[in-house]
Amino acid sequence: HVQLVESGGGPVQAGGFLRLSCTASADTFANYCMGWFRQAPGKEREGVAAIDNAGRSSYADFVTRRFTISRDTAENALHLEMNSLKPDDTAMYYCAADTSNIPFGQPGSWCYDPSDWGANFGFWGQGTQVTVS
Repeated sequence: HVQLVESGGGPVQAGGFLRLSCTASADTFANYCMGWFRQAPGKEREGVAAIDNAGRSSYADFVTRRFTISRDTAENALHLEMNSLKPDDTAMYYCAADTSNIPFGQPGSWCYDPSDWGANFGFWGQGTQVTVS
């Protein structure tokens, strides 16, 4: 059973900073591709970033250098650092995880292709709300 628990969301002023966190079991953290998605009111859910079990990260095209995904092995925690937040970043942010049939580090793993994330992430957290005003 994969359990993902997000935290760190909240209200923030435009230009501010937030650090989202997602905790998972050690087994999940060691073997799964993990990522962040977001869904704004009235919009479809979209992938933001993903990272494999060795720390190789990928980002959606719309993500500028404002966002950084990382993982803390000691705490089994996934993080998303968001700088220079804008009102358009207001959304529910979700942590996601799943395995890959292609070993991480090899070409073709869905973990590195934002266009494949939606179809392959199968485990989800409950979300944490980020509101930028």
